[in-house]
Amino acid sequence: MSVFTINQRTYSPPSRPVVVICLDGSADDYLNAALARGRMANLQKMVLEGFRGTARGAMPSFTNVNNSSIVTGVPPCIHGIGGNFFYDTAADEEVMMNSAKFLRAETLFPAAQRAGRKVGVVTAKEKLRDIFASGLIDLGGIAFSSERSASAKQSTHGITGLESMVGPMPEIYSGEASLYVLRAGVKLLEQGLADFFYLSTTDYIQHKFAPEEGPALDFYASVDVELGRLLETGAVVGLTADHGMNAKQKSDGSPNVIYLETELVQKFGKGFRVILPITDPYVAHHGALGSFAQVHLPPAAEPVSIARFIRDLPGVTEVLEREIASRLMELPADRMGDLVVCSGRDVVLGRTPEWHDLKALHGGLRSHGGRYEEMVPFLFSHPLNSAFAVKAKGDPRNFDIFDFTCNGTRL
Repeated sequence: MSVFTINQRTYSPPSRPVVVICLDGSADDYLNAALARGRMANLQKMVLEGFRGTARGAMPSFTNVNNSSIVTGVPPCIHGIGGNFFYDTAADEEVMMNSAKFLRAETLFPAAQRAGRKVGVVTAKEKLRDIFASGLIDLGGIAFSSERSASAKQSTHGITGLESMVGPMPEIYSGEASLYVLRAGVKLLEQGLADFFYLSTTDYIQHKFAPEEGPALDFYASVDVELGRLLETGAVVGLTADHGMNAKQKSDGSPNVIYLETELVQKFGKGFRVILPITDPYVAHHGALGSFAQVHLPPAAEPVSIARFIRDLPGVTEVLEREIASRLMELPADRMGDLVVCSGRDVVLGRTPEWHDLKALHGGLRSHGGRYEEMVPFLFSHPLNSAFAVKAKGDPRNFDIFDFTCNGTRL
């Protein structure tokens, strides 16, 4: 047993392999749809023999925020990444937070490696790899993405020759990009190259298909195959998600968008800057439209009246000033706007119609970011011990997943 402490948490992983999986975009509705149709027998076995519950993710319910929370075990106010994207007021620059330089807390992985575990981190999206790999490769760990698996090198990724080991590099806009992550985890485990894993998929399928649609069901059936292979190794498996997913469409199938910057300029004049933290390189997923926005106000603006105006817009569910939002949503105040805005289950927030290229969207818009995508699955291959069974009845967070998997399972 290799005990290690990081970010004021102590982890005592079992001697057997530990595998934590983040199924991107997978709320319980996807799992339930597949389970009800008999498509996930191995997951059903986990439910019967282990534990199934629900956890609360970090806000906003976006990929970088929640993955960073999961791999550090702390909320965004501590690790510093409050979105995929933010406005750096000091530099007067809109910045993508896909680099470890934005992290203010170390991930679990170097600590686990130093404690004697062989760490293997596989992500579908290259944008997350630098965050996950921070401080790990020089210690002998492994970290790579399926999106760039063909270019993985021993010196920079801790491994090479992935195409011969796992298969050809998949297209990122595909279910295969996620399945490759799980297959790679199986291969690394079977070959003894790693015994402490974080496997993080991508949400292409969830952006494209509702839970009951055929391609989604087929995808989860394929996930279940790889899950079964992991369980057969005797690994302790924990499974959660970074966020859920909902349709954000009008009755005619068009995106249901509030163009927030346009609304503000028309009402109050120029000088507003709306930041959409969902923004990332994968525009075909969501067109940079999500249910969470940060608003930077002009210098002379009056926050209370502007907040009242935004709150009255049909489809807006929450408007908070920076200090309150920072406290309630556990966000880093210095990387926030003056106002935080959330929208309803079927509504997204945009900047201006011209700013978004919706031609990249094929089919209806499905997206995330707000409160309605905050709750996620929380499953374990083994029962919880008495102390953690009590914790699971409270307010578990998705970033407690390593704590529960390492410290809370009863073997």
